[in-house]
Amino acid sequence: MLTWTLIFLVVALIAGLFGFGGIASAATGIARVLFFVFLVLFAVSLLAGHGVRL
Repeated sequence: MLTWTLIFLVVALIAGLFGFGGIASAATGIARVLFFVFLVLFAVSLLAGHGVRL
């Protein structure tokens, strides 16, 4: 999931660089949503005890 977030972020940066504001805005919104979904799932996994053990 974090990989998809980074892919959409790169797409947004490249689209913004070339002047495609609408595509950059949409890709940024998708990346933001995916990042928050990743954070929620990561927190749930840590609380459930399935995370990385130190």
